[in-house]
Amino acid sequence: MSTPKIRSEFPYGTTREDIRVPLADGTTLFARVWRPVTDEPVPVLLEYLPYRLSDWTAPRDWQRHPWYAGHGYASVRVDVRGHGNSEGMPGDEYDAQELSDGVEVVNWLAAQPWSSGKVGMFGISWGGFNSLQIAALAPEPLKAIVTVCSADDRYDNDVHYMGGSVLAVDMHAWAATMLAFVSRPPDPQFVGDRWKEMWTTRLEAVDPFIHTWLKHQTRDDYWRHGSVCEDYSAIKAGVLAVGGWHDPYRDTVLRLVENLPDDQVRGIIGPWSHQYPDRGLPPGPAIGFLQETLRWWDHWLKGETAPDDAAGAGGVMAEPKLRSWISDSHPPATVYAELPGRWVGEPSWPSPNVSPVSYALQGAPVLVRSPQQTGLDAGRFFPFGNDGDLPPDQRDEDAKSACFEFEVPSEVRVLGRAKVTLRLTSAVPRGQAVARLCDIAPDGSSTLVTRGVLNLSSRHGRAAAVPWLPGTTEDVTFELNGIGHTFPAGHRIRLAVSSAYWPWIWPQPGSEAGFTLDPVGSMLELPVRSGDLGGAVTFGEPEQSEPLGVVYPASLDEQRPERLVVRDVAKGEWRLEVDPRYGGTRVYPDGLEFTEDALETYVIDEKDPLSARTRSDWSIRLHRPELAWDATVETRSEISCTEREFVTSSEVVCRDGGEVVFHRTWEERIPRTAG
Repeated sequence: MSTPKIRSEFPYGTTREDIRVPLADGTTLFARVWRPVTDEPVPVLLEYLPYRLSDWTAPRDWQRHPWYAGHGYASVRVDVRGHGNSEGMPGDEYDAQELSDGVEVVNWLAAQPWSSGKVGMFGISWGGFNSLQIAALAPEPLKAIVTVCSADDRYDNDVHYMGGSVLAVDMHAWAATMLAFVSRPPDPQFVGDRWKEMWTTRLEAVDPFIHTWLKHQTRDDYWRHGSVCEDYSAIKAGVLAVGGWHDPYRDTVLRLVENLPDDQVRGIIGPWSHQYPDRGLPPGPAIGFLQETLRWWDHWLKGETAPDDAAGAGGVMAEPKLRSWISDSHPPATVYAELPGRWVGEPSWPSPNVSPVSYALQGAPVLVRSPQQTGLDAGRFFPFGNDGDLPPDQRDEDAKSACFEFEVPSEVRVLGRAKVTLRLTSAVPRGQAVARLCDIAPDGSSTLVTRGVLNLSSRHGRAAAVPWLPGTTEDVTFELNGIGHTFPAGHRIRLAVSSAYWPWIWPQPGSEAGFTLDPVGSMLELPVRSGDLGGAVTFGEPEQSEPLGVVYPASLDEQRPERLVVRDVAKGEWRLEVDPRYGGTRVYPDGLEFTEDALETYVIDEKDPLSARTRSDWSIRLHRPELAWDATVETRSEISCTEREFVTSSEVVCRDGGEVVFHRTWEERIPRTAG
């Protein structure tokens, strides 16, 4: 695994200061600005997040913002309204207020005396989302963005729904995480004595995201808001779209490269998880991502090409429209330090180098009636580079599925989105079909390559739920998530089809009946990459600026398994416990002690889809001994279901020292429409 080089010398010296960005309604947003030491105005880069720049993202911020400043850019990190040390009330994710504020911030930065008037935005996940969404609002100073691990479709390529099905694993987990995050207090070191008043006022505005997300079970106007796929032409800025094959958002890169003009977009998809590609976290190899983005900024914000630009006179826009990693075959494992494979370049997308190859399914009709715990070996929806993130050997999952295999007489390279057509007969009006593509080695081990899901009521489109007429037969077609993978000669390609996938997919009532799959009329279509694989695509070695110097003491949560499966044989009940390990306990150089503990629990009876239930518990402590500040947040979030409703329960308890300053519970019953 490539360890990032720590760089301490740059073309420019740098300064850093904390400021407040004023908005038109009188609210101010907390910001940290790194600037190069120069009398000349410079372009500005903006990262705009709710994740608290004074603590939670500070270690990551220190790796890149000073690096950009040292190369001649003002690099600015801003907390979203109602989060961290920013004023105002928190809202829903990517709501109109957040995006409107973002446009104001872009315009304000462009007007500063130290600014050249040209602004770029960048971010990963939330920051990648709002970079795309603000680019679609097209503020004049915003000339370019770098969007990493983000989505152009908030309904079908985010943490809420997949193939029209409720994502139990992250619909709930992320809503619970954000409930804990939004409940954290401002820091008195940055806002002074008013921290407690800001905190309690903010807490009164908190409402669990899960309520809103579950009330919109089809792709309606709520999800269309902020989904840039509704109108790609609204984006005027240059777009560098970056993703990883082990990140759930990677298909957005393919769609952006397909739908934006050649002179506006470039895409990079590596082997990575949900992380910036320079951080050196599994799986690798990592790349010189900051250098690559510098080429992008230099082109769009300075109109120049560096003399040592590896692409020559054409600069970054002379690179292939899509640069992607194709992994070699590898044995199943939950973590890889570095995957074998190679980089390839595509002149366009869809690529002339990629052709569909169809594999007809063979055999007699088969009843697919998977036990409800099928999916426990799916791995983490959002891999972060932890030891237990990726799917283990799939043989146990395959045994609970209908499997169809195809010999590989000569090497098959796949690049893009596979597709399945399944001829199904269902005896019940609701259900889901799950397709997994696996690489079967001669020893029988099964490595998950990619997967896709279809809520059967979404088979005619995501905007409406159409129940299946019991006893009828239909052909359904859906795509699997994109991938770059090589099946070597002598291996087998396995398509595994199941009717359950817990806890990724919340099971439908009645889905224990499964469905009948008729291989006649069913097929798998693979996007096969042929032609020259050459070595033209190369990247520099990863490098970063000097780390912040955070200390991570050993804590009890590190002794707890990351993923633990418990089976009650007599009851037929399965429980998955997940420690997400976002950050744990850490001590910052300014004296802040930050303690974080979380546990997610998913329970199901192997025969009963209505037994599904989830729970998430969070505990956060922020302590500054020198200020006698000791604030804690404890949250609990639960979801269960009946045939007709989702039942949600949430609780938040906040303390200043031993004093409870806020305690609230929420209970809601939400009708099951499509979910």
